[in-house]
Formats: sequence, C-alpha cells, structure tokens
Amino acid sequence: MKAKRIALIPAYEPDDKLLNVARDLRDNDIDVIIVDDGSGSGCSDIFSQASEYAHVLVHPENRGKGAAIKTGLQYISENFESPYTVVTVDADGQHKVPDAIRVIKRSEETPDSLILGSRQFTGKVPLRSRFGNTITRFVFRISSGVKVYDTQTGLRGFSDSLIPKLLNIPGERYEYEMNMLMSFAKEKIPIIEEKIETVYLDDNSSTHFDTVRDSYRIYKEILKFSGSSLISFCVDYSLYCLFLALSGQIVFSNIFARIISASVNYTLNRRVVFQSKVSILRSVLQYIALALFIIAVNTCILKALTNVGFNRYLIKIPVEVLMFALSWFVQHKIIFKNSDTV
Repeated sequence: MKAKRIALIPAYEPDDKLLNVARDLRDNDIDVIIVDDGSGSGCSDIFSQASEYAHVLVHPENRGKGAAIKTGLQYISENFESPYTVVTVDADGQHKVPDAIRVIKRSEETPDSLILGSRQFTGKVPLRSRFGNTITRFVFRISSGVKVYDTQTGLRGFSDSLIPKLLNIPGERYEYEMNMLMSFAKEKIPIIEEKIETVYLDDNSSTHFDTVRDSYRIYKEILKFSGSSLISFCVDYSLYCLFLALSGQIVFSNIFARIISASVNYTLNRRVVFQSKVSILRSVLQYIALALFIIAVNTCILKALTNVGFNRYLIKIPVEVLMFALSWFVQHKIIFKNSDTV
C-alpha cells in the first residue's frame, strides 16, 4: 500500500498565500491539515476558503506554533492509518511545494530520521533572519554536539513512527522547534538536511516571531548559563588581578581565583540554571573533576601565551571564552543532566 503524504500547516492570522499553499499541496496528492491558531473572526473568510482544500482545526485562542503543530499531529495520529509521512509547512508561502515534496520523498527513504528543509541563505536575506539563524546554529552546536545549518526552518518531514515522540516534546511556541532538534540529538535520532530554496517575502514582514520574547524562549537555558558564567568570571577575573598584583605569580593567582569562582559557579548552575535533581555528591565530584581539568588547561594556555608575549591580563579573556564553551557542554550533557531534561 502506498504511504499517504500529509502536510500540516500551523497558521496564525494568515493572508491569501495560505490558500495558494493549501491548493498547490492538494493538487500534488498531499492531504492538508491546517490549524487555525486563534486567528480570530477577521480571518474566518480565509479559513473558510481554505477548507475547500484542507481539513481545518481551530484553537479558540492563540496558543503558539508548537501547540498548533501538536494539535495537528494528534489529529493526524487519530484519523490516518499508517504508514504515512508528514511535512510541516509554513502558512506564509515561503516554502515552495516542490521543496516540500522533496522533503517528503527524503523522509520516505529514511523513515527513522527527521528531515529538515535547509535554506542556504543565499540572495537577499533579512538581517535579523540571517543573524538569528547564525546564533541558533552556534547555540545548538554547542548544546548538542550536532551540526545543523538551518536550525530555524519550519519545513520538516518525518514518518508516522516519530509522532508519539514529537507529541511529548515540551514547548508551546517557537521554542518547540528548537526543543525538537535538541530532543532528537539527545536520543541520537538522525537529523538530515535537504537543501531548499531560500524565500523571504516582503522582507519577512508576515512573521509573528517576536524577536525579544521568542528569542528568550529559545535561548533561555544558555542565557541563564551565560549569566552564571559572567558572574563567576567577574569573581574569577577580579581575584586573579588582585592576587597577581599582590604576588606577581600567574599560576598561584589563576588557581586560587578559579577555586573560589568555581564554587560560586557550581552553586548557581545547580540551583538556578539547570535546576538539577541529580545527586549532590555525584555532581560535586564531577564538577570538581571538570574544574580541575579546566584549571589545568586554562593555566597551561595562559602560561604558554604569556611566554610568547601576550599581555597577561588581557589574554585571560579569550581563554575564558574557550573554557566557557567547554564547561557548558560538559555540565549540560553530563553533570547536571536530569533524566527528563531536553
């Protein structure tokens, strides 16, 4: 039996482009499910017309893109018989139907994988979109150890076997899509990128992404970690400069400053950043091991660089940035990793 192909479109206050997307998908033998995410009476005519090409589900109030996707997936799982393949498509016309079809085909070939329609950001791309994807790409790589070029794409394909997992991923708004990537990376489910056309209509004016609010939802864990690290760095750098001025000894100053700042950092990360429930004894021992390793590496790098002529005060800053990335990865993935953490 030929597997069905289904397109899921979360839509909030869409315009006529939604109709074109739904019609073109249906004309390519793809069943279309649209979720009206609380768009209100002003959009009732558009959704009424869309119902000619798709089955329309309705949220009485706006709940967010993640919630809309889950509503659609729940409906699909209850009303379609396996096997089938689902592709999520944005409502604003920035995903081309031929690209959606290629993502579906790739998903059918690799049903145990998540397929991302990956934009290469060529041509005229809004600055905030280019910058935002660069940042999330960096954050995701550090957090997961997995390389993904387009972390923000909404064009994603997957088989019916992955829907139960997708329904259990936390997040109701834009953070859901990043949580999806984090969850799949954590469980070592393959994430495959299929190159698609980069399309931004009217400088991406139709997006409902709130730069401040939604960016915070996506980045909040690493932002908290950064805040904790900044506080610890201020403690460390102040004490380093003080001890160095008093003693003139780089090794002594760096080690003792690091011991004190590490105690501050552990307390903040356990209680505030990761809100960890793992054993205190285990996490303390692991943190001490990490801290000793970082002290050794940090000190060796500082000593080596100052010996070749770098300023012994200024060089500590870039070295700390490198240690930050290493510390984040180990604490996130090993030390403070709760069993229920995405």
